[in-house]
Amino acid sequence: MRYEHSRTLFWLSSHFLIMLRIILAVLSYFILFSTSQTHMAILNILEYPDPRLRTIAKQVEQVDDNIRTLIDDMFETMYDAPGIGLAATQVDEHIRLLVMDLSEDKSEPLVFINPEIETLTEDTELYQEGCLSVPGFFEDVQRPERVKINALDRNGTAFEMIADGLLAVCIQHECDHLNGKLFVDYLSSLKRDRIKKKLEKIHRQQKA
Repeated sequence: MRYEHSRTLFWLSSHFLIMLRIILAVLSYFILFSTSQTHMAILNILEYPDPRLRTIAKQVEQVDDNIRTLIDDMFETMYDAPGIGLAATQVDEHIRLLVMDLSEDKSEPLVFINPEIETLTEDTELYQEGCLSVPGFFEDVQRPERVKINALDRNGTAFEMIADGLLAVCIQHECDHLNGKLFVDYLSSLKRDRIKKKLEKIHRQQKA
């Protein structure tokens, strides 16, 4: 009697564990499936000479989940392009927000909300610049080589950063977008018009 009772308990325990494992496996699958369906979006990047790129961006009043979602989408868009910097203006969101990552392995994402720049030197540096809104074109642009930037991070926390070299160039380039300015504005009217005509031709061909 005791033997049969023990065997029955063992059988019930074994089947209970098997059922528990099946339930946990099913739950894990649904959690994984649900997570895989929640992905960041690739946003459309406005291209020169789209007039929306000339819009002056407004201050971000509150750093909330909507802003953080936009930040994630902007990073996804920037990495997909690929590029090293992207301003909200370029994705038709006219708020003072920009993202960048100068690393080769996407390991150093930077977020600047309501950025304010102060030039720290009169010395300038010549860099060849390109832009996701001016695809396929690269031109030399002269900019201050060292700047200070004050901004908010993705959590709304204020911070200050001193930047030089490529980081300084990238910050100034992206902040220009927030003020309705592009790197082509630093070029001669002849070069700017040539780029404009070539891009307009490409846009017409894409619509045809």
